[in-house]
Amino acid sequence: MFRHALCAALFAGALFAGCGVAGAENRMALVIGQSAYRSVTPLPNPANDAKAMAQLLRDSGFDVTTASDLTQKDMNREVGDFAANIAAKGPDTVSLVFYAGHGLQIDGENYLVPVDVDPRREADIPLQAVRLNDILNTLNAVPSRMRILMLDACRNNPFPAINQSAGRGLALVDTKSGAPGTFLSYSTSPGAEAEDGNGADSPYTTALLSVAREPGLPIEEAFKRVRVAVNKATEGRQTPWESSSLTEDFRFIAADGANAANAGPKPVAAKRSVAEWRGVLQGKPIEAANEIIVGDGSVEAYEAFVALFTQPPYGPQARAWLDLHRRMAAWNDAVLINAVASYSAFLAQYPDSDLTPTARRLIERLRHRPVLLAAVVAANNATGPIGGNPAQSIPIPPPANVALGPTCPCTPAPLPIKKVDTPRKLQDKKAEEKPVRKRDDSPQKRTSSRGPRLRDPGDDVVYDPPVREYYGPPVAAPPIGIGIGIGGGRGYGGGYGRGPIGYPGRRAY
Repeated sequence: MFRHALCAALFAGALFAGCGVAGAENRMALVIGQSAYRSVTPLPNPANDAKAMAQLLRDSGFDVTTASDLTQKDMNREVGDFAANIAAKGPDTVSLVFYAGHGLQIDGENYLVPVDVDPRREADIPLQAVRLNDILNTLNAVPSRMRILMLDACRNNPFPAINQSAGRGLALVDTKSGAPGTFLSYSTSPGAEAEDGNGADSPYTTALLSVAREPGLPIEEAFKRVRVAVNKATEGRQTPWESSSLTEDFRFIAADGANAANAGPKPVAAKRSVAEWRGVLQGKPIEAANEIIVGDGSVEAYEAFVALFTQPPYGPQARAWLDLHRRMAAWNDAVLINAVASYSAFLAQYPDSDLTPTARRLIERLRHRPVLLAAVVAANNATGPIGGNPAQSIPIPPPANVALGPTCPCTPAPLPIKKVDTPRKLQDKKAEEKPVRKRDDSPQKRTSSRGPRLRDPGDDVVYDPPVREYYGPPVAAPPIGIGIGIGGGRGYGGGYGRGPIGYPGRRAY
């Protein structure tokens, strides 16, 4: 018996060491594949992508929950249950969400698309889909070691009713505006569309399945290789993108002989300037230089490349990537400011982009929304140039209907004071000269000791509040807030957003 138990223990230990999984941390993953769309052509690959990714994550030590072809209600439930499971595991948990399916941006917000969506207008998407920021905020609300989201969701917009007026791909999301410890990856650049691929898996998932299995490879280095592989496989048409606020390293598979998949704090990489990148790229073959900048993925690297190389196909591809990135960064700035002036500045810089209809629609919507002067001035002071371009920095004028005095324009004017409109001394003097009126306790003039009472017409009283039937401690009136939509608002209305765990809100109407 002891021999059998020893053999079983040795086998389990060998399997555990072979996987190279960290023993101290918990790993949990939610894998979603959306293929069977009901109102549009089904997608063949997401189901395959989800199945293959689930196996990779199990091999990497994750406790994997799989879900496929979810409706909006199902998707919200799965995300909520996943967050509850993370909370049960404790704060030393690495949480990961992989999503394959359709994704859309509407009015600068990103949405993951359930299989039961059937929009007739853009306003239907917020009602029928699942907002990406809600998923991010749900995961951030649960203490965890890190959060990894991989979205193979940038395919073309398949809904005829809205595919001509909505922006292409997904909008940019900056994870540094939320809680530290988040890694977000798109299958292609913000504002671009990804390919579903001709094989069993999409180009993005195919590259990820290959790269992530290399032992000891840090996650950010892994996704650099994913960018290069997808860019080559699609001949430059698709380049994955990511945003990271990780403070420590993560590895899917530990290095051979290592005891943990993670290896302490993430090293800080030095950021090169454009001039430094020119020195790195100068004299290299164009193919090698292109692979370097695609792997790095920084604006500075691309700017240096387009200054040195113009030959097709790499020169035009790099220029197109750089122009798209600048446009999406400018759009992100405009949406976060969410003012007529910010959208107008975007239109002045990009008058004929796929986001032009959205910007014009938001301008018209905002013209009917009251805006506080203080909020506009604060947003103007806190926000840099549009899209990082000093030439596009414009002052935000105060609304014409906002008073410039110290009083809040929405504060109601004080009610007129009747009769008692003199200084206290003069009032007391008049009270002494006034003949004493006899108190009338007749039922017609007074009620019970706790009820309101009627006054004689001659009494010098402005207001006599009724006595309330309440015997508990005094209750303070709740403060009155005014929504202004600068980085706040949960889509339409209530507040969420810029706290320590929140991702910035877009609009409040």
